[in-house]
Amino acid sequence: MKLNELEKEIESGKYGEPRRFALKHQKKVGRFFDAEKLIEVSQVHIMADAEALGYSGIEFLENLSNYEKSEREVWVPTITDPRGADFKAYENIRQSKSFVDMEKRAIKAFKSLGVMMTDTCINYQVFMPPVLGEHLAFGDTGSSIYANSVLGARTNFEGGPSALASSLTGRTPMYGLHLEKNRIPNKAFLIKYKPKDFSDWGALGAIIGKQMNSYWDVPIIYGLNFKPTSDELKHLGAAMASFGSTPLFHIDEITPESHLFKNLKIKPKSITKLDLNVFYKHFHTNDDRLDVVVFAAPQLSLDEMRILSEMLDGRKIHPNISLIVCTAPSVKVLCDTNDISQRIENSGGIILEGVCFYNMHAREIGEANGWKRLMSNSAKLSNILGGYGYETILSTMEKCVDSACQGRIVK
Repeated sequence: MKLNELEKEIESGKYGEPRRFALKHQKKVGRFFDAEKLIEVSQVHIMADAEALGYSGIEFLENLSNYEKSEREVWVPTITDPRGADFKAYENIRQSKSFVDMEKRAIKAFKSLGVMMTDTCINYQVFMPPVLGEHLAFGDTGSSIYANSVLGARTNFEGGPSALASSLTGRTPMYGLHLEKNRIPNKAFLIKYKPKDFSDWGALGAIIGKQMNSYWDVPIIYGLNFKPTSDELKHLGAAMASFGSTPLFHIDEITPESHLFKNLKIKPKSITKLDLNVFYKHFHTNDDRLDVVVFAAPQLSLDEMRILSEMLDGRKIHPNISLIVCTAPSVKVLCDTNDISQRIENSGGIILEGVCFYNMHAREIGEANGWKRLMSNSAKLSNILGGYGYETILSTMEKCVDSACQGRIVK
């Protein structure tokens, strides 16, 4: 890899051991992916939950905090993905205090590096949304695919060490989706129905994601002759990334780079309402038993919180069911001032801020509460939690609410 003068100085140790170590890591990643050089990034979004870090990861961060401030502080704005515990509400879901203590150690270490604890996977909706052509180092798959696809920014899926390295050097290896040649679609899909709700959008993303053969496949979508909302695109992308490890999609006449691909010679594969129904059947069950309803993955936006609160207004969650809602701390503040939180909590719902259910030791929480059957309107969450020992049911937000209130799965 070719290094410029500043990068050579970082490599020499002039700016401290943490940055030298970070550049060494980036050279290894760059060589693996045949990157010719590094490229500057404007911001970093880093996975920061203790479940992903583990004790060794936390200790690594704590060791970095022992260096001089000038050597350890990030060089570009760096924000965080959801943490793994809500310090105000963890007892409500019987989460172990040991996990909370891990989170507190991780937060202290990140803050010593100058990382801003935003604790959200919907940073593109609430903080510093990137713009067309902006180079980033984003760690969360949902935020990465949204930034790449909907906003036209440039990022790969950055693992935790790579995102941390970018925050310390202000650059990332120039490979993958930082290169125009890798952003060209090689698969096409024609949608022959109109998604009606967030679960439908997630299901569509999952159907497409399952047909991707590798990280390098880029789909383009035709047939959506209307403008989806930010939340609809959020569910589409989050599920596509979850089911297909897909970091980029284009939608004809909608996403900012789609106009570049007018003469593609790719025959689109049709996706029909039948395909949607078949997908939903993977998350159906023969009985109506239910333990918990979770709205998360991605965290809910302010408007999603409003919609949910109106569905719950004046109703009560069944005493045998738990209903959990995850949102960003900045969104929670607005929910509090607009009586949204009050409506949800008056119904018996539990609002968790700054977390996302699947990365807060979901298996242990399920075991502590005796939760086995979980219902959600998130295709991403339904996919992930199958690996955590849950039987997951995917349905609309309305049916999730009805089920929580009736104490059984409403089909």
